Amino acid sequence: MPDTVAATAALTGIAAAAQQGPGDTLRVVLLISMVGGALLAWFLLRGYGGGESADRPADAPARGASEDAGDANA
Repeated sequence: MPDTVAATAALTGIAAAAQQGPGDTLRVVLLISMVGGALLAWFLLRGYGGGESADRPADAPARGASEDAGDANA
């Protein structure tokens, strides 16, 4: 009678070696997520740079504001 325990252990070891899991896929997903998060943060925060705009004086009215008393923006 053949030794089935050794054959079963060998087959189990081969099957376990073939199934390494999602390690590489998770690394790629995490890397892309981190790069995407950094780009999203840069895109959202780039408009909040410190200081006033160079092309508009600090006491100038906001864009679209009007000095006309009959205007809804007055």
